[in-house]
Amino acid sequence: MNLDPPTFSRFRHDGLELAFFDEGDPAGAPVLLIHGFASTANVNWVYPGWLKTLGDAGYRVIGIDNRGHGASDKPHDPALYHPPAMAGDAAALLDHLGIPDAHVMGYSMGARITAFLAIGHPHRVRSVVFGGLGIGMVDGVGDWDPIAEALLAPALEDVSHDRGRMFRSFADQTKSDRRALAACIMTSRDLLSPEDIGRIDVPALVAVGTKDDIAGSAEALAALMPDARAIDIPGRDHMLAVGDRVFKKAVLEFYAEIDGR
Repeated sequence: MNLDPPTFSRFRHDGLELAFFDEGDPAGAPVLLIHGFASTANVNWVYPGWLKTLGDAGYRVIGIDNRGHGASDKPHDPALYHPPAMAGDAAALLDHLGIPDAHVMGYSMGARITAFLAIGHPHRVRSVVFGGLGIGMVDGVGDWDPIAEALLAPALEDVSHDRGRMFRSFADQTKSDRRALAACIMTSRDLLSPEDIGRIDVPALVAVGTKDDIAGSAEALAALMPDARAIDIPGRDHMLAVGDRVFKKAVLEFYAEIDGR
């Protein structure tokens, strides 16, 4: 498999039309990939090589463009971006494809959505991988209000906040709908309690870059779950950890252990 964008299909859920790809071995164990804020299924999973890595390993690889992102509908109402709603989109995609349960991997905001999926629809989740988000899922990840302001600013030159500039530049690079992203960032950061996290009893892997200043401790989050482990992604920050070979190797070993390969 190569790194070219796959063909996307569409389905409807919750009044929205949502885009996804379904690649790899149709008979393989399914892996559902949920991307991060301001990203897309292609940017998060195809271009960094995850689709190729998982496809070459024999998995059925499914990636969704979250509402507000990529080729999916982009409402501007913040009320539509709470994580349980986006987790509902992921569950509805599994319904649409006739898949009873899947390994689910999310990065950053996608990790939060994955957690809400595992808690709200536990029978649909075979395992979870939380990339780019550790104990920040419980404790918070700092002040993101400047990011909404940066997304709505007239131009990048008008943004002085460092993290705001980073995400505004990323949104411009991916030609995103900045109003939809601003709505999303306002409400997609709902926190989970330690008790909520403790209810995730499927095998879990938490992977965070050692230079990530957003995610919080992977070890602290893993300690809250009954069957979880944490790994460090050496020398990587929040943006660069997603495609790292250490991360990919750990995920393949994690899945092989679960699937008995």
